[in-house]
Amino acid sequence: MQQETVAGEQGLLYERVAAHIEELIERGTLRAGDRIPSVRRLARQQGVSIATVLQAYLELENRGTIEARPQSGHYVRARRAPLPPEPRAARACTTTSRPSIESMVAKLYGAGRDPSIVPLGAGFLDPELLPTERLNRASSLIARGAGGAGVAYDLPPGLLALRRQIARRSIEWGCALSADDIVTTVGAAEALHLCLRAVTRPGDTIAVESPAYYGLLRLLASLNMRVIEIPAHPRTGMDLAALAEAMGRHRIRAVMAIPNFNNPLGSLMPDEAKEELVEMLGRREIPLIEDDIYGDLHFGDERPRPAKAFDKRGLVMLCSSFSKTVAPGYRVGWAAPGIFREEVEQLKFVQSVATATLPQMAVADFLDNGGYDHHLRALRRKLAAQVERVSEAVAEYFPPGTRISRPAGGFLLWVELPPGTSALLLSERALARGISIAPGPLFSAKQRFSGYIRLSCGHPWSELFDHAIRTLGKLCAECAG
Repeated sequence: MQQETVAGEQGLLYERVAAHIEELIERGTLRAGDRIPSVRRLARQQGVSIATVLQAYLELENRGTIEARPQSGHYVRARRAPLPPEPRAARACTTTSRPSIESMVAKLYGAGRDPSIVPLGAGFLDPELLPTERLNRASSLIARGAGGAGVAYDLPPGLLALRRQIARRSIEWGCALSADDIVTTVGAAEALHLCLRAVTRPGDTIAVESPAYYGLLRLLASLNMRVIEIPAHPRTGMDLAALAEAMGRHRIRAVMAIPNFNNPLGSLMPDEAKEELVEMLGRREIPLIEDDIYGDLHFGDERPRPAKAFDKRGLVMLCSSFSKTVAPGYRVGWAAPGIFREEVEQLKFVQSVATATLPQMAVADFLDNGGYDHHLRALRRKLAAQVERVSEAVAEYFPPGTRISRPAGGFLLWVELPPGTSALLLSERALARGISIAPGPLFSAKQRFSGYIRLSCGHPWSELFDHAIRTLGKLCAECAG
């Protein structure tokens, strides 16, 4: 325990040193191209060890704030290239369709299992960014002390300690949930599945953002649903006027959306638009199934509120998990289904009986002891830097006519390719060169977005990724030509 405390203090020291350098850059004391203090000099000035300064400088390099020059020292890094415009929003779609994207998804997942492939198409974080060692130690201690409870079924609604922790955190989001409002699930995927089944039947029409996360499209296809695609803006999310028009034309049973840092756009719906969305659906008694899995990964000072915060009638079914922030393999998710809680709880028991107990215990402990908030602060800084580095590399290496999204959270970039470029052809050629990307047609029930790709910024920046994006840029130019 003492060793862990010392390690934690060391972590705080290097973060403090890194913050000091960033403050000097923000104030203009250090400018692009300026040499920053040597490791030994800064160690003396700050009263810390050389190892602490080295760790701080490595962190700043990973964020893209500074760069190391051989035999010279560390320098403030200049932006490599101005960013191109944002991608254009999708056109409105007036007809429904049944999703059919399985073959493309299979290729993407196949590439994700190959460790030799550079995973620019993967929608998950590198384990290096996650609190893996700390969780492993905590899980071992919890397993030894849990006794029979650790191997017993934890029947719906799920582990009370975890539900209490989620409810406590919901106060910061403006939701003020109680533990009784929450049902734990096997990841966010099961939460979305249960919520959808609770309020729809096969053949119903569901409204989704366009582009939409392909996981949602696969879920809708598996339940034999029809989809109406509502255009979304890369900065502000779903077009509510287009949604209102679609509701007048189709009998929409539910709306599925990711208001906070949509996948793949990275868009963030403003609070007033979230409130309008909830009110608009409430007047027609249409449930909103809200995926807030990226909400904790904001780059700004405050966590954005979910649409659930504006829900007065219990029609918003909020879903999330800890897969994007803590441990994908734990598969710990949850839903706050509002007035549909009993239906969701019953469906949960029928579908999977219970969520695994020990992973719930480990996550609850991580939330309770303050480790989660400390981890999030560091993770958000790293992801913001990685998004910036990938964006700059795309701006530098891709041909003219490329457009890039400006996400304010998460770790995904939506890239509009130059006119006439096929995302599917680019994906095939990239895979042949050991690089995976997610082609735009994956994100549409009608396989639209043939000239778009999604790139993941979920891995620490390195020469490998720089080379991969440079190669992508060359392949993109060839496909456009």
